[in-house]
Amino acid sequence: MSDVDQMSFEDAIKELETVVGQLERGDVALDESIALYERGAALKARCETKLKEAEEKVAKITLGEGGEPKGTAPLDG
Repeated sequence: MSDVDQMSFEDAIKELETVVGQLERGDVALDESIALYERGAALKARCETKLKEAEEKVAKITLGEGGEPKGTAPLDG
C-alpha cells in the first residue's frame, strides 16, 4: 500500500495541485516529469475514490431503499 492510499481527500488534492503546477511550469527534467505525472495520476485516483465514498454516504443518508428521498412526502404524479 502506498502513502497515497492513506491520504485524506484534502491532502491528496493539495499535493495534486502542487504536482500540476510543477508540470505546467515545465521546468523539470523529463524523468522527473514522468514521475510527477505518475504521482499525479495516483493522487487523482485517490481523490476520485474519496469522492465516491462520500457520495455513497450521502446517498445512504438521503435516499430510501427505493431511491426516493427520505423525509419528504411523495409527489403527486
